[in-house]
Amino acid sequence: MASIREVAALANVSVATVSRVLNNDNTYKMREETRQRVWDAIAQTGYRHKTRSNPHDAISVPMGKGVGCILSVTKDKYRDPYFMSIYAGIEQRLAQKGYSVAFLKTYYEFQEPAVLRAILDDPPLGLILMEQLSPSLFRNLRARIPVCIGIETGYPDIDVVGYDHFEAGMRITEHLISKGHRKIAFVGGSVLRKKSGASRRYLGFMAAMQLAGLPVRPEWVLDCQWDELICIDLVKALMAQPDTPTAICAASDLMAMATLSALYSIGVSVPGQVAVIGLSNIQLSQFSSPPLTTYSIPAEEIGHVAVDLFEERLQGCDLPPRKVYLPITKVVRASV
Repeated sequence: MASIREVAALANVSVATVSRVLNNDNTYKMREETRQRVWDAIAQTGYRHKTRSNPHDAISVPMGKGVGCILSVTKDKYRDPYFMSIYAGIEQRLAQKGYSVAFLKTYYEFQEPAVLRAILDDPPLGLILMEQLSPSLFRNLRARIPVCIGIETGYPDIDVVGYDHFEAGMRITEHLISKGHRKIAFVGGSVLRKKSGASRRYLGFMAAMQLAGLPVRPEWVLDCQWDELICIDLVKALMAQPDTPTAICAASDLMAMATLSALYSIGVSVPGQVAVIGLSNIQLSQFSSPPLTTYSIPAEEIGHVAVDLFEERLQGCDLPPRKVYLPITKVVRASV
């Protein structure tokens, strides 16, 4: 087993610096670059830090045959119905195969040094990622955890399961076009990200509009940051413009339902004045007013496939990294 001195030598820092990183000691200021170099060295050497005996100084992460999950949510991790459906599929399949969930964390919880230290000290059998991590954090986890599986992430060197976001964006837009709509707005999150490029659902929307010879009007493209309250405000502002769309293409059911709420509050009838379509088919979408037309994403099945891929890798599968896309299906209701 590697020693703390080997970690210090590889990171080109003192033993005391390594100790401060491991124990989240912020008595002295430390550059983030130095801290990350220490974590990289820990991952490369396989060093295992013995946590303190005081139960308040360490975070217990159950092992056994456990698999950890990292959620892609910005709020209460148990609130998002789409990711909770995926998680339900993961939990169900793990139980069927005799495994358990070691932990369920959000990306923001994972940024806590004590949480990360506990997981690196006693890593689970596998990790299912529903969030794109920073390259350095991903390297650290990959070095310590036997199997990592991605869900709707862009990692090129691990198995990833999900659905085709570009195709989904095209299909929800094409449905509106097939109903005769020519003035179509788009609402979603991460619409024009500078670092990682535009949302693929938005790119699918743009492609469908261009193929139909329809303009994409910048003032009708709403980036609500996946926040329902922001979405409501943006839709109200959209409908206050001199010229308004006849249809709104929402990149998720939650944003579509927020859109319906905004339209109702200002007296705009759906679909009489404006049609609305969503994406995901969460359970609540059938009870919106009016019931939401959407495309169903097989969320629980995505969780099942992620666990199946995990077990195959754990048992020695050496195929190249696989990208598995499950099909989406149209659910016609009354909002279009």
